[in-house]
Amino acid sequence: MHKLSAILLWIGGLNWGLVGLGGFMGSDWNVVGMLGMTLSNIIFVLVGLAAIYELVTHKGNCKCCDSKMGGSM
Repeated sequence: MHKLSAILLWIGGLNWGLVGLGGFMGSDWNVVGMLGMTLSNIIFVLVGLAAIYELVTHKGNCKCCDSKMGGSM
């Protein structure tokens, strides 16, 4: 589940980066949005759910946040 969430967050992050960059250049670079309204809405919901999942489970999955490793989170 963690790997799937990570992949969805990469997709979302890259897409938002392209949207922002395209906005500076006067273009619409929403790659996910180009897939069609229904499919893009499904992907956006999945990316949102992945973000919630990672927020809730992050400390248990993150090696940097593991108390044994000396993480500060």
